[in-house]
Amino acid sequence: MLKNILLVALGGACGSVARYLLSKLVQDNALSNFPFGTMTVNILGCLLIGMVYGLAENNISISPALKLLLTVGFCGGFTTFSTFMNESLSLLRADSAAMMALYVGGSVALGLLAVFAGLQIIKLI
Repeated sequence: MLKNILLVALGGACGSVARYLLSKLVQDNALSNFPFGTMTVNILGCLLIGMVYGLAENNISISPALKLLLTVGFCGGFTTFSTFMNESLSLLRADSAAMMALYVGGSVALGLLAVFAGLQIIKLI
């Protein structure tokens, strides 16, 4: 159990740092206040988790420890539902209902597409 906790903690720490750096890089280079940084990390997290589960679906061996580190740990730290919801509410409060709808709808649609793409990428390997 302690080993699993340490794997999740390590993956979560790495995922959180990666989220901060990538989100900041994307947002600092965005041409608007639209939350592209958070959207980017959430979609990439969906792609990664799709790839990890794609390995299992295609009978490609991945240790339970690595799966735990990558999914619960890294993806858990890398993606962020609470920030997604806060940014959605901020857009709504700023009278940007259309932007909020685009953000929420786009995130959900692209997230689903990214998980599917991750599964398909593994099938091609």
